[in-house]
Amino acid sequence: MTGARGRFIAFEGGEGAGKSTQARLLAEALRARGVGVVTTREPGGTPGAEAIRALLLAPPDAEGWTPQAEALLFAAARADHVARLIRPALERGDWVVCDRFVDSSRAYQGGAGGLGDDAVLALHAFGSEGLRPDRVILLEGGEDALAARLSGRGEAADAIEGRPTSYHRKVAAAFAALAEADPQGFARLDAEGTPQEVHTRVLAALGDLLAGAGA
Repeated sequence: MTGARGRFIAFEGGEGAGKSTQARLLAEALRARGVGVVTTREPGGTPGAEAIRALLLAPPDAEGWTPQAEALLFAAARADHVARLIRPALERGDWVVCDRFVDSSRAYQGGAGGLGDDAVLALHAFGSEGLRPDRVILLEGGEDALAARLSGRGEAADAIEGRPTSYHRKVAAAFAALAEADPQGFARLDAEGTPQEVHTRVLAALGDLLAGAGA
């Protein structure tokens, strides 16, 4: 893929959808094809963005951030991430596989948080020049199944995971609306089943982009 721009794949979905697992499996599959891959996450991916992640997921006081401050922090982390990691990787021909990107801000802060899509997109246009993934893999599943998967991790919930069920239902509805509005940019996949079963769905959803990739 020397001389060609890499592909940018983002995994989206609610808590417990299996985004991290599927991002790892996709990266392994790409490397097996001889494709250069950078795996990363949001918020995070660079030292500056990881520092902001710590502020977002463990706010300095019990009140947490206002929706506006939260959106600004996510946008700041993303701006650093895009400039210092994502764009350079794509330009040298690597694929970037990211656990969450701007559509999480659109669903969480814009949708469930009530800020609206226009505000989130305006921040993204300014901070990251509106960069979009080549394909967004939206992992969706039943509320009970995803909650059981999340609880099975045995980890304490962070500031966003621990929000009420009503909030996470709004997030799921916002993701669905985004995908319905952009069927070319999103692939909506069933997140339930074994990791390998879901991985097979992911590869099928990326078939057109994978054609000719690697060896």
